[in-house]
Amino acid sequence: MRKLTVSLATLGLAAFGLAVPATAHAGSGCDAQWNYLGRDGRVRAWDGYDCSGLYLGDDTGSDPNWGDSYGEFKGADANRASSVMNNGYVGGKDVVAFYYYKEYDDTAYGCLKPGELYVDDLSRNWFTNSVTMDNAIESHTWVAASACAPGSFIS
Repeated sequence: MRKLTVSLATLGLAAFGLAVPATAHAGSGCDAQWNYLGRDGRVRAWDGYDCSGLYLGDDTGSDPNWGDSYGEFKGADANRASSVMNNGYVGGKDVVAFYYYKEYDDTAYGCLKPGELYVDDLSRNWFTNSVTMDNAIESHTWVAASACAPGSFIS
């Protein structure tokens, strides 16, 4: 009888163990990335939606050209981001302005506030020139919210 009780208890724990991971672990994606990374003063980008796929990189500063060989974003990173995250510190220049052109050309940009945390699908967002932001970022810089025009904020 003791062996039967131990066997049933073991089987019950094994069944419980199989059921728990499906509901107890946070899923992948921007929520999980945000919970893991938190506010560390960086902007981040991925080539997939929901902060997945190839991790393009992160930066504490600004980068005038994601396609050159300088800065934290380089070469093939330009025109590749499909999701972005603002892990910047709150206060001062805490908004990330993403630009359609190199060198922070302000004829086309979109701004991500620190309270918005991230954009999991850039195809739902447009630069100020009405071009989709998905796979179209060439540069970024940190700005104060007042530097962004009404309607330029992304989410």
